[in-house]
Amino acid sequence: MIELSDLHKSFGDNHVLRGVNLAVPKGESMVIIGGSGTGKSVALKCVLGLVTPDSGTITVDGEDVTKADRDEFLSHFGMLFQGGALFDSMTVWENVAFRLLRGRLKRPRAEAREIAVEKLRRVGLRAAVADQYPSELSGGMQKRVGLARAIAADPQIIFFDEPTTGLDPIMSGVINDLIREIVVEMGATTMTITHDMTSVRTIADKVAMLHAGKIRWTGPVAEMDAADDPYLRQFITGSADGPIEAVR
Repeated sequence: MIELSDLHKSFGDNHVLRGVNLAVPKGESMVIIGGSGTGKSVALKCVLGLVTPDSGTITVDGEDVTKADRDEFLSHFGMLFQGGALFDSMTVWENVAFRLLRGRLKRPRAEAREIAVEKLRRVGLRAAVADQYPSELSGGMQKRVGLARAIAADPQIIFFDEPTTGLDPIMSGVINDLIREIVVEMGATTMTITHDMTSVRTIADKVAMLHAGKIRWTGPVAEMDAADDPYLRQFITGSADGPIEAVR
């Protein structure tokens, strides 16, 4: 469904992506792990067309993303942002139904609200929450609203950017379980970037280790712990000793 081939991207003298090769099969959950500043977010932005790579190719469902109709292309994506990115001036249901109230996917307002309420129920929130504002919700509830928005238009592809950042261990577990259930239920193709190894083990079908702009290891999550790649071993064990230099 998604294929990155020899992808390069630099910002001035900062070479972020240095020949990334990655294939995400249709209907599978790929989780990209790696330290801060290794290029995970840039890779996602390249797929979405928010950043233009210097060289290499990206195809989604066989189509070159640089040649795709932008509105049509983006209509197939859902996104859960790291910080929630909810609009403070909109009610919860208006946030969830954001893309259903405008553009290519526009629905009548009453229908959009009905869909939003149903998606809120899917992530474990009561219908009464729909008319509240994000500032009235806890961090965990806001994250659920963000998840409801990500799936509101039943996208074929969903991106999750650090889905458990800022949540306590219990709420992180709830969000991880919800994501896994929804991915399986929808049959969506997903890419997640995270530092949270609990998320990796819950969400992933396959894992890719990105370091210094290159994929160092990729494979099924079931093979991750037994892999002998030194970059992967150091990251998942949290060891200070290894090829990844700790910033002091």
